[in-house]
Amino acid sequence: MTHVATTERDAPARAPAAPAKRWEVRLPPPRMILAGQVILLVAILGLWQIAISLGWIEAYLYGKPIGIFVTGWEMMRSGTLFRDMGLTAFEAVSGFLIGTISGSVIGLALWLTPTGSAILRPYMIALNGLPKIALGPLIIIWFGIGLGSKVALAALITFIVALIAAQQGAREVDSDLVKLMRSLGASRLRTWRTVIVPGAMPWIVSAFRLNVGFALIGAVVGEYIASNQGLGYMIAYAGTLYDLDAVWVGIAALMVVALLMYGAIDWCERRLIRA
Repeated sequence: MTHVATTERDAPARAPAAPAKRWEVRLPPPRMILAGQVILLVAILGLWQIAISLGWIEAYLYGKPIGIFVTGWEMMRSGTLFRDMGLTAFEAVSGFLIGTISGSVIGLALWLTPTGSAILRPYMIALNGLPKIALGPLIIIWFGIGLGSKVALAALITFIVALIAAQQGAREVDSDLVKLMRSLGASRLRTWRTVIVPGAMPWIVSAFRLNVGFALIGAVVGEYIASNQGLGYMIAYAGTLYDLDAVWVGIAALMVVALLMYGAIDWCERRLIRA
């Protein structure tokens, strides 16, 4: 019995290892995304209408798409829908700007006063945990039943969110950058202006996005409590009459306002990045 030794020279050459495949997520063109979104909406409305027509669900409990379109068209022709949308949008945007800007500025400024930040923190946490809707009656009493109370409620809700986000964003800035500025002899104010404020911007932008919904909540709740116009009043009044088609029109109008506000924030964010 012979033993044949296989040398490295006699061994078959190995094929070179295939390069690792890199994967990346590629989104389809915007037109295809838009088409998919439209198809999804049409499918939902179509199935909804079919379920109503076949008696699977009751129209008086869920409304019906055809009735929603008819009601919405009538409201647009009479101008009431645009009037209510404009009023609610003005209340929400005004409260959003007042609350978000003031909350962000104060939250960033608290970095300059660590003692004041520590003193105010439990109050901020308590106010953040408090359901702001509970303050609605007080706001109505203080500011009346007019436009001011809705703006004030929206501003209050958005203020605390922006305040906490800005303060937390300032605290999360890389401490090494702060130490570097200190070693270079920069003052606390200059460090705040050149490092803290830019570093906290992602947190502030996130608070802006969250506050779109909170601003609309404040405006609509204010209209629920005391108002005779606006989308909140329209939805509440239609609900008492079991006019669910009008309720859905109001909800759809609120969605449109929210999308417009989100679009404005995206535009501002792109401008800030370019700057």
